[in-house]
Amino acid sequence: MTKPMLKVALASTLIFGAIGTQAVFAHPADVKQVQPVNVFDKKVVNKINAKNIYNNIDYLSQTPRVAGTESEYNAVQYIKSQFESYGYETEIQPFTFYGYTPPSSMEVTIEGYGGELQPRSFTYSVNGDVSGELAFAGLGTPEELEGIDLSGKIALIQRGSISFAEKVLNAAEKGAAGVIIFNNAEGPLSGTLGGHNEEYVPALALSKAEGEAILALLESGETLTASLSIEGADAGEKVSHNVIATKKPTNKKKANDDIIVVGSHHDSVAGAPGANDDASGTAMTLELARVFKDIPTDTEIRFATFGAEELGLIGSYHYVDSLSDDEISRTIANFNLDMVGSKDAGDLVMMTLDGEENLVTELSQASSERLNGEPTPVYQGGRSDHVPFAEAGIAAALFIHSPTEPWYHSPEDTIDKISKDKLQDVAEVVGAAIYDKARFDNMGPKPKKQHKMKAAPEMVHELDVK
Repeated sequence: MTKPMLKVALASTLIFGAIGTQAVFAHPADVKQVQPVNVFDKKVVNKINAKNIYNNIDYLSQTPRVAGTESEYNAVQYIKSQFESYGYETEIQPFTFYGYTPPSSMEVTIEGYGGELQPRSFTYSVNGDVSGELAFAGLGTPEELEGIDLSGKIALIQRGSISFAEKVLNAAEKGAAGVIIFNNAEGPLSGTLGGHNEEYVPALALSKAEGEAILALLESGETLTASLSIEGADAGEKVSHNVIATKKPTNKKKANDDIIVVGSHHDSVAGAPGANDDASGTAMTLELARVFKDIPTDTEIRFATFGAEELGLIGSYHYVDSLSDDEISRTIANFNLDMVGSKDAGDLVMMTLDGEENLVTELSQASSERLNGEPTPVYQGGRSDHVPFAEAGIAAALFIHSPTEPWYHSPEDTIDKISKDKLQDVAEVVGAAIYDKARFDNMGPKPKKQHKMKAAPEMVHELDVK
């Protein structure tokens, strides 16, 4: 195992200055002695094999796994088969949601423009094959479109001021056959129209450079004809699935009533193979299930992968909602593994919804201190599958590297970006933490004084709607 450098990104440095090192690392400053790796840790860490995790990532990341699609369902079946190969009885938990399947193909051509265009779709863009005179419509606000007739035309609109959906609807109201929105910042534009609307016309996105080059031709007096094609997009009720493998306590007479949930999400965003986000967490969940299968424990451990996380944590909310009041009260911890293997990301951190320490962070800080010499830092953060658990009153934390890799939510999130050393490190920290609580005759760490953590800014990823 390679010991991480535990370097801290700029945002984290600012946090140090604001709240002090003690709060970030959640250990009193006078605690200097490093705990030795104990025999119980070795029972778990000696069984973890990063190659197994890597190979499962490789298999899962051959294609994007958008929720509700055939590729996601194929991943669900693979995960189920892996759990069953370890000897687990495995449940597939279906749920329905209103979702969107992105286009299978899209194209923008502009007669008179010599460059090659690389359009992107908006989530909830509708299918269509339209063409017409290209007309610049500014920011697409009602004020700018007042008195303008866009009938049969393709509106070229700049990003900014109002949402993408408003721009499309405003142009459609003026008769536009289609809309092209170009970025107001460097790089490509990816965004969402926020939801299905039958009033939408076909809309695609271009980069700032592409849009400005086209606009320059229009402003020079040229008349341009644009064609816009979108195929394969679909909005409607869809089905996704959670996969749950349960390890019952080894000895019923010595068992407690506690439940620990180890989880990840298996879906990805459109166009992204999702090697790190989140085939890495899914594959690590599988490996921990394999490791714990034959290790005696007095606690029930559920290994779960959730669908439709990228669409709003839909699968994990469904799972938590499906629990009885008794199961909620008995579930003492959720270890959420999301984006845990990228060589291009920063160091391991934990995030809790309220920024407070809890059983998960305490167990994991203790294990990381034993294994790596320093406790893993804790920040405040949501936007992953630990949120539904925390909202139900269950101790939960997200394990992720900070800052995130530059390949986040992109076609470059591929297997070659995965670090086996990081996979091994996270799996050891989490595995040792789980066993510290789940082994026989162990009460886990005593509650400590809690410290409020500030959010790490680089970890916040909002949906682009405007």
